[in-house]
Amino acid sequence: MPGVILQISYEIDEQRREDYLRLVKEMKEHFTAVRGKQYSVYELRGKPNSFVEQFVCGSVEEYEALDDNLDEKSEELVNRLETLLKNGKARYQTLVEPG
Repeated sequence: MPGVILQISYEIDEQRREDYLRLVKEMKEHFTAVRGKQYSVYELRGKPNSFVEQFVCGSVEEYEALDDNLDEKSEELVNRLETLLKNGKARYQTLVEPG
């Protein structure tokens, strides 16, 4: 069964960096401990305030259920994140394991 990786790339306002870093801690705790997801956040080397969130899903079905199964806390975290994005823009990339 092919795995799927969802990557969400964005920049944040540099003045809101501390708010963002606090939010990321909450997001990591919620998505990994509470929701049981493989979730990580990375900052692009050499490009401060540019980040990539990554969800690793064991199957296409798990990936497709990401949006459908958001709980109230997940929605709140995503909404808070959107207020910190520079220009309100994020780029989504989905990688599917061949086979």
